[in-house]
Amino acid sequence: MPEPVSILQLLGVTALTVAAVIWVAMLVCVMRRDLPVHRRQFAALTRRGRTLRVLPYQRHSAPYIEQVELTPAERDAFAVLVRRLSDGRP
Repeated sequence: MPEPVSILQLLGVTALTVAAVIWVAMLVCVMRRDLPVHRRQFAALTRRGRTLRVLPYQRHSAPYIEQVELTPAERDAFAVLVRRLSDGRP
């Protein structure tokens, strides 16, 4: 053991290393245990002609366009707002 390293520092590094090794071992065990089940379930579902749906159904067309008629006062207020934002004034 090097002289400038205290026993507490050495024990801390050792404890962190052991914890990291245990964590990786448990992660590998969990991944190995769950992986074959997923493969079997996926194969069974694809054999029946169904696939796993991760995302909800997506539309292939754009949604309808919403349009609102503005009053003349609202149009003027919007024009003033656009001018202020384009000039950089608050």
